[in-house]
Amino acid sequence: MVVYSFLFFLLVFVLIGVASVFKSKGDSSDYLLAGSSIPPWMAALSAVATNNSGYMFIGMIGYTYMSGLQSIWLALGWVFGDFLISFFVHKKLRQVTGKEKLLSFGGVLARWQNGTNFKRLRFIVGILTVVLLGVYAAAQFKAGSKALHVLFGWDYATGAIIGSVIVFLYCMSGGIRASIWTDTAQSFVMAVAMVMLFVVGVSEVGGWSQFVTKLDAVKPGYLSLTPTGLEIGGITGPILFVIGWLFAGIGVIGQPHIMIRFMTIDNAENMTKTKIYYYVWFLAFFLITVGAGLAARLVLPDAANFDAELALPLMSQNLLPEILVGVVLAGIFSATMSTADSQIISCSAAFSKDILPAKNIGLKGTKIITGIVTLIALAIALWGTKNVFELVVFAWSILGAAFGPLLFVYAIGKKVSEKTGIIMIVSGLLATVAWQQAGLGGLMYEIAPGILIGLICYFVLAKTKINQVQRAS
Repeated sequence: MVVYSFLFFLLVFVLIGVASVFKSKGDSSDYLLAGSSIPPWMAALSAVATNNSGYMFIGMIGYTYMSGLQSIWLALGWVFGDFLISFFVHKKLRQVTGKEKLLSFGGVLARWQNGTNFKRLRFIVGILTVVLLGVYAAAQFKAGSKALHVLFGWDYATGAIIGSVIVFLYCMSGGIRASIWTDTAQSFVMAVAMVMLFVVGVSEVGGWSQFVTKLDAVKPGYLSLTPTGLEIGGITGPILFVIGWLFAGIGVIGQPHIMIRFMTIDNAENMTKTKIYYYVWFLAFFLITVGAGLAARLVLPDAANFDAELALPLMSQNLLPEILVGVVLAGIFSATMSTADSQIISCSAAFSKDILPAKNIGLKGTKIITGIVTLIALAIALWGTKNVFELVVFAWSILGAAFGPLLFVYAIGKKVSEKTGIIMIVSGLLATVAWQQAGLGGLMYEIAPGILIGLICYFVLAKTKINQVQRAS
């Protein structure tokens, strides 16, 4: 029954994605940006589904399971940072997209300023997008494979292959429109699955009062809001921890696969409405995820003997009837596919429009690139050694630090030369990697110093000849 329930939802998602072909106009603009015709509520739910990813069902659940209530700072910091930066960027992004008829995130960074076309910068953005989103998509396939392994005993490779094939099918059918349509349906399935597990988990341990009492007894500080296990004690460590995750939310403006959702909205004037849908849904889902992770710790108390990232599928298997286990599994798979499809389409846009813009690659060529990117992501998922949480936070931090500062500087109306833009991208990337490799991630999430270094580079170079903007001929 579990298999049948799971397969039913997968079939529904595939059919929704394939059905989008009937709205397709058969050109690259429609394939990569849906003709900028998506209604606000659909763009918002798609953005939330894309943001959530397998990280939420697998990585975030695992982190909460081990760390306790302090994980809520990831939710609050992330959403608040995302919310703050949206006032500066989102509406202007949609306006520039429409004005310049842009189809890729690299195009946005290269042609934001009237009359500019930074070809070298665009190429660099394209390469980084393909590499990092390829790794990110691989994390989604890996997350899905973990769930299938737990519930069905299937080899890890089987789940990754199934997820990649499904994503490939509906991406090839309708491109970004198929991605958004399926994301919207998947967003509801994800919400139902997470709420159901939280409610059932609380009920299993004896209701709310018992839930709180038993959590407090797990270990000292498990229900404390103060982050523990940090490299710096006192108040400084927790402050840096929270600031780090605030910057994680700010870093959303550097994520091509999410920002492209806001580029597809039917009208820039609908951005406020889109943001209301987006942030209400996003925050609610994040908080219920923390609750589900805490419930998992009580339902599955033997933390030493299993992978914490498998807590959610194991809990569903222990508590739910088979048909509902299939719903949860569909929710997990939804989370992985709703992000992977967005990342693969963004990679396709980056390759066809940013890396090889002179080749004038049409719709057929773009679809071939989609297939190649899917295969690369699958290969990384099959042979990569990192867990889901590590893969996601690493890719997210580099993308946010590399692209976020430049987009922010554009949005506040500052002039940026191509050289300055490249220096900002490279410096943000290197600072992030250096911070991570130095083992300072426990002090502060590495995206924060990366973004700050990128911004500092701009303000240092702002008054120099390097920052003299030259218009394209």
